[in-house]
Amino acid sequence: MALVEYEKPNRQRGFYCGGVLISKRYVLTASHCIKGKDLPKTWRLVSVRLGEYDTDTDRDCVNNGFTTECSEPTIDIAVEDRIPHEKYNPFDTNQAYDIALLRLSRDVKFTDFIKPICLPIAEEERNKTYTGNRLTVAGWGKTETRSESNIKLKLQVPVKSHETCNNIYRAARVALGTNQLCAGGEKGKDSCRGDSGGPLMTIATDKTGEVNWYAAGVVSFGPSPCGMEGWPGVYTRVSPFVPWIISKLKP
Repeated sequence: MALVEYEKPNRQRGFYCGGVLISKRYVLTASHCIKGKDLPKTWRLVSVRLGEYDTDTDRDCVNNGFTTECSEPTIDIAVEDRIPHEKYNPFDTNQAYDIALLRLSRDVKFTDFIKPICLPIAEEERNKTYTGNRLTVAGWGKTETRSESNIKLKLQVPVKSHETCNNIYRAARVALGTNQLCAGGEKGKDSCRGDSGGPLMTIATDKTGEVNWYAAGVVSFGPSPCGMEGWPGVYTRVSPFVPWIISKLKP
């Protein structure tokens, strides 16, 4: 998981989007985190933070009653290139092509606390619709009581069929394409403002028997307020964009 940091005109900084590490140099996020219609023009996307859990503490520790285990310090890395999808239009009510990449200014060293997620490259993974499955979304976004969470939260949300999604969103004059999926719709259980760009994740076993996390979606938009019963959140489907992602990667 990555936190995406912005600098405001008064030099103040804040995390207002999420993302996910996909290689030692790239973070996957949403286009609306780079050029969204609600993103103030004066804000500049400057860096990402990796290895974070609790934004209130410099170092995160867990005590199990016998020993205290601590994570390594977080790392903040400057972003040297922001790559929204060329077909993304901030004013499109359907928010198609809401996917983007951030190229980091240096290589990331993988540790126990900082690892890349897998992309659905194998045909078997790319063809999955996930309908009926519960996938995991995580982030530091808005909660019931606060504008953001200091602790990384995660939640399992059920994926709805494309037909169901379109029938629901038709009422909001939104037409979802096959490059989008929706998940959630349970009261009070949803991704929310600040989770944008973060991953919708699934666990899968590959041919070698290894179990890995895969990026299935990117948090795009949803009902307001978040967590309205019967209104699932909308995610950009990652699999159709794998060729686009690969085409943008530079060593």
